[in-house]
Amino acid sequence: MDRTVNRPVSLGVVIGSRAFFSPAPCKQARDAVLAQMERLGINAVTLPFEATDNGAVQSISDAKLYADHFAANRDKIDGIVICLPNFGDEIAVAELVGRAKLDVPILLQACNDEIDKVDVHSRRDAFCGKISISNNFWQYGVPFTETTNHTVDIESDEFAADLDRFARICRTVGGLKGARIGAIGARTGPFQTMRYSEKLLQTSGVTVVTVDLSEMMHAAGQIADDAPELLEKLRKIEAYGTIPTYIKSEQVLTQAKWTLAVNRWIDENECDASAIQCWRSLQDNFGCATCLTMSMMGEELMPSACEVDVMGAVSMYALTLASGAPAAILDWNNNYGNSPDMCVCTHCGNYPKSFIGDTPEISELDVLGETIGRGKCFGAVKGKVKAGDMTYFRLSSDDNAGRLKCYVGEGEFTDDPFGMDGGIAVTRVKDLRRLMRFVTQNGFEHHVAMVRGQHADVVNEAVTRYLGWATYHHGGDPEPQLFIPNRF
Repeated sequence: MDRTVNRPVSLGVVIGSRAFFSPAPCKQARDAVLAQMERLGINAVTLPFEATDNGAVQSISDAKLYADHFAANRDKIDGIVICLPNFGDEIAVAELVGRAKLDVPILLQACNDEIDKVDVHSRRDAFCGKISISNNFWQYGVPFTETTNHTVDIESDEFAADLDRFARICRTVGGLKGARIGAIGARTGPFQTMRYSEKLLQTSGVTVVTVDLSEMMHAAGQIADDAPELLEKLRKIEAYGTIPTYIKSEQVLTQAKWTLAVNRWIDENECDASAIQCWRSLQDNFGCATCLTMSMMGEELMPSACEVDVMGAVSMYALTLASGAPAAILDWNNNYGNSPDMCVCTHCGNYPKSFIGDTPEISELDVLGETIGRGKCFGAVKGKVKAGDMTYFRLSSDDNAGRLKCYVGEGEFTDDPFGMDGGIAVTRVKDLRRLMRFVTQNGFEHHVAMVRGQHADVVNEAVTRYLGWATYHHGGDPEPQLFIPNRF
C-alpha cells in the first residue's frame, strides 16, 4: 500500500579519479561499491565501465556524460555515492553534481592509503582529495554526508554500514519531500497545542490534504453490511488482536466500516500518513473509536496520529522512513516515581501491534468510555510496550520565527510495571530533565513520535543537512563551531 517506505533505494554511483594517478584502483573501487550495494539490496544507477577512461569521472566531458545520464534517470535516483580511489578531480565532480541538478543526498567516500604503498605509482592521496572536493561543495552550496571515518576501505563492513545509513537518509529525505499527509476532521477543540502551519510544511514539500469528519462518517455509514471489502476488513480486525467476548458484533462491524472508509480515502488521496480527529465527535455521532484504524495503518507503515496532530504524523513518518518499522505517537505523560531519567509515555490505544511487541487486546476506550458510555468507544488497542531500544522525534512549526523546528534522540523501553490502562510505555532517556526543559522552554507539544531501534543519527542527518530544519539532537555530538572573535 505504501509507495516509499518499502521501495528499494536507488543510488547514482560515481568513481572520481585524477588522471595522472594510477588507474588500477578505479576498477577495483567500482566493483567493490557495486558489490556492497547489491548485498544491501540497493539499486545502482551508473554508466558502463567503458563509457569513460578507467570507468571514472576525471574531466569535464566525463562529468557531462554522467550528469546527462543521472538527469535522464532523475525519477529513479534517491542519492549519489561518490567514491575516491585516489585524489579525484574536484572540478569534474563539482561540475557533475551541478549539471545533474538532482537535489538529492550525496555520500562522499575516500579510500585509505596503505603505509607500505605510497610510492609514486601506488599512492592514492584520497585523504587530501576528499577535502578538496568538499571545499568545492561548500563553494557551490552542496550539502553532503560524511562516512564514519574520513577515509574507509570500500570492501569493509564499516563502509557497508555507512552505505546502509546513507540509504536510510536518502529514503527519509525523499519520503518527506513530497509527502502527503491526510488531516481527517478539525483540530480537537480543547487542544490548542495541536495548532500548526500548513504553509511552513509546504516549504519543505509536505502537502496536507483535508477532509471534514462528517464526510468520512457519511462514507462509512454508506458501506453495506455484506460488502466483500467490509467482510475482509472484519477478518483482519479479528486476527489483529484479542477481542473480549463481551464486545458486541455490532461494535466490531461499526469499527470495520470506519476503518474501511478511512483506508479508501487515504488511497484515493495518495496519503503517506494521516492525522484523525479521534474524540469525541466520532464516538458521539458514529459510535466507535479510531485507535484501531490508526494502529492497523501504522502496522502497514502508513502512520496515523490522533487528535489531528499533523506535525506528529510527519514525525511518525520520518521515523518510519528511517527505520522501515511501525512508529507510534505517544504522550510524555507521567513521572516514574523518583527515577530522574524515567517517565511513562501513554496513549489510549493507537500503537501498532508490533510496536507493542505482543498481541494486543482490542476493546473500549477507558477514560472516554466512562464519560459517554463504553458502547460507543470500541476500537482501543491495549498493551504494554515490551523492553528494547527506541528513537523519539518531534517536529513542530515555529510560526513566529517562520521555520520548522524539531528534536530527536534515543532511549529505551523498560520492563518496569505501571498499572495504567491503554497503551503504556515505561521509558528511560538519559538526562531526561534536560530534554524536558528543552521541550517546555521551546514551545513543543506533549506528543512525541517513537519507533523501535536506534535511528536518531539518520533522522538528524536527514532533517538538518538536507531539509534545513532547526534541530536539537539530545545526547548527540554537536558539530564543532567556528569561534568568531569580537572585532572593534
